[in-house]
Amino acid sequence: MAQKRVKKVIIPAAGFGTRFLPQTKAMPKEMLPIVDKPVIQYVVEECVASGIEDIIIVTGYHKRTIEDHFDSPSMDLVENLKAGGEKKKPLLDSVCRISEMANFIYIRQKGGYGNATPVKNARSIIGDEPFAVMWGDEFIYSEVRPRLKQCIEVFEEYGDPVISGVKIKKKEDLARYGIADLEHVKGNVSKIRKIVEKPDPDKAPSDIAVHGCYVLTPDIFEVLEAQKPGTGGEYYLPEAIDELRERGRTIYACEIEGGKYYDTGNKLEYMKTQVSFALRDPEMNGEFKDFIRDLKL
Repeated sequence: MAQKRVKKVIIPAAGFGTRFLPQTKAMPKEMLPIVDKPVIQYVVEECVASGIEDIIIVTGYHKRTIEDHFDSPSMDLVENLKAGGEKKKPLLDSVCRISEMANFIYIRQKGGYGNATPVKNARSIIGDEPFAVMWGDEFIYSEVRPRLKQCIEVFEEYGDPVISGVKIKKKEDLARYGIADLEHVKGNVSKIRKIVEKPDPDKAPSDIAVHGCYVLTPDIFEVLEAQKPGTGGEYYLPEAIDELRERGRTIYACEIEGGKYYDTGNKLEYMKTQVSFALRDPEMNGEFKDFIRDLKL
């Protein structure tokens, strides 16, 4: 029987974003802007560019603005932009395109706290298909091809779950991530023996952090249904994937080619991302670059 294509992605977006308070008291952290687009739009665009058709966003009561953003623009806004003629046409096209990128499905998160819960919540929508999971507050910019596309290509070749991998350049930063013990297969593909969460940098099994983008098979739901809470009483997706591995599933790591990781979930990395994308923006990079040069640092 032919392997089913990955057409759906789950984007958990129900967290409180406490590291950005008070900004996130009323605005979801996923809606924080990177120049002129919210973080979550970059994630959605990566999914669409990777062949995803259905975007399942798992939200909370305080995340209505995410739904509003991906909805069709109001007629008032459309008429206002139309009145602006050719000058405003690029803006009109950009806001109309947002809702047309994919099929958007929203469900409210319920159950125990942790990043495994929103995946479990989407079981009835996923059914017996393979699917992807992407976080709504981080992304990888790749000049080669989208991170998710690279992971899907590995899945299509081997038929087992795949997690994206990123090489950590600074040794001391290894203590911030889940670092994989790997068995090389070929090229940028390896089998994951185990994942060591936030290891001592001197004892880390490799310099590859695996997180952020997952291509999973529907048998993960059996693990999620039986999962017990872990550290701090939370339900963790990586722990469920590790349990799947212990049950005999091979789990692959795909080290992303040509990609730079942007973690917009904390203030420092968010500001670095803002600067990086502002310098890349053709409309503002000249003057912004001059501004940076003129700062007395």
